[in-house]
Amino acid sequence: MNTSSDTSPSDFAVPAAGLGGTFVHQQGKLMVCLDVDGTLVDHDGHMSEAVKQSARAVVGDGHAVVVATGRSLPATLPIIEALGVTHGYAVCSNGGVTVRIDVDLPDGHEVIDRRVFDPAPALDALAERLPYAKYAIETDDGGFLSTQRFQDMSFGLQARGTSFREMRRASAVRLVVNSDDSTSDDFAAAVEGIGLHGVTYSVGWSAWLDVAAAGVTKASSLEALRDQLAVPERMTVACGDGRNDLEMLRWAARGVAMGQAPQEVKEASDEVTGTVWEDGLVEVLTSVLTVD
Repeated sequence: MNTSSDTSPSDFAVPAAGLGGTFVHQQGKLMVCLDVDGTLVDHDGHMSEAVKQSARAVVGDGHAVVVATGRSLPATLPIIEALGVTHGYAVCSNGGVTVRIDVDLPDGHEVIDRRVFDPAPALDALAERLPYAKYAIETDDGGFLSTQRFQDMSFGLQARGTSFREMRRASAVRLVVNSDDSTSDDFAAAVEGIGLHGVTYSVGWSAWLDVAAAGVTKASSLEALRDQLAVPERMTVACGDGRNDLEMLRWAARGVAMGQAPQEVKEASDEVTGTVWEDGLVEVLTSVLTVD
């Protein structure tokens, strides 16, 4: 469902600080990439004790656990802390932001890559077809602009209400669209009919749309990390449940879909585990611990 122009994602990149830090991937250990909502936590944001302890065990065993989420950075940091990751990396905003985690840094983390785009063409196209939808933009400075008092826990902070005109002028990391008047299928059909160009997009399990720069996905940012950390391709594992996880699940040597995932997500995966309410991720994390 992704549409992109001929423009390379790197054309949108804010210069990165580089990987830096003291984190070194250990030979023989896996790169374990985990979605948050619907995978690590349920749709109410609750992480079970079994998932928490299993994830902490994988971190403690030396595997590189990388949270890969559609959430913005502020909404991702509590998850990273819960997993006990003190040195490592996370991919936020569906690949738009890559973060180095280091508790010795003043803030405990730093953004090392941020992919931005001009949201105006997508906003114009979407507003014509979905005039009553709610819109929000994650800006290149980490803030949020929104219409109609649009707030969501995935933002991690309070969005500032503004005009559609100001949103068109913003430099965006992520554009989010939500409609309370449509089902997921209706919303997906409407978005598909718009024919967005020059961006990457995915429709969520509800009437929810995430838009990023062309070619930017969780998988694209994870591949950049994998390459720089010199992790062999065969040592990658990913688990997720949403359409924004499709590329990541195909990218990983072992892609695992959660039991409640849509059929297209399951078909893109190598295997399917239990649902988030059944702590399906625990089975996957436990199997990681058996890797020598």
